[in-house]
Amino acid sequence: MTRIFDIVISFFGLVVLSPVLIIVALIIVIDDPGPVFYRQLRVGRYGRDFRIFKFRSMRVNADKAGLITVGDRDPRVTRAGYYIRKYKIDELPQLLNVLIGDMSLVGPRPEVRRYVDLYTDEQRRVLSVRPGITDYASIEYVDENRLLAASDDPDSTYIDEIMPAKIALNMRYINHPTLGEYLRILFLTIKAILR
Repeated sequence: MTRIFDIVISFFGLVVLSPVLIIVALIIVIDDPGPVFYRQLRVGRYGRDFRIFKFRSMRVNADKAGLITVGDRDPRVTRAGYYIRKYKIDELPQLLNVLIGDMSLVGPRPEVRRYVDLYTDEQRRVLSVRPGITDYASIEYVDENRLLAASDDPDSTYIDEIMPAKIALNMRYINHPTLGEYLRILFLTIKAILR
């Protein structure tokens, strides 16, 4: 049932937001030469790799300097990218991932293989559902970059503290993957964005 909602909402979302997507794409190209989209390999349902779509908010090849973005003013982030990330506009192209079935609107955020390889057997349960654009962890850890910026070792902080806490929040939906829970998370996400 949720797959039907995913298809309908992502399709109409892409149609309605197409003027915004075009404007953002132009801003990215004008601000910093390079591709409009950033496509990164992530781990999806059943441990299968897929490429996630995002608006590019960092300089080309910036991920070679590290996978974690630290703080609001990471020097790898472009001028336009700062605002694209701040208002979560970089996530909008993931509606394409939802439409083609790699992702759902609601589900655990997909990780890169490096972090998935560190999962315990229990944590690997997050791979039993489609990854999503939003979930309880996305709402709770909206300021994740600031938390990492305050750490002396951001990578260890993410692996030892943030990642397990996010997975625990993911389990709330995985243990009750109902349409009601799906709609509740969408509502809470919209509320958080508007706030």
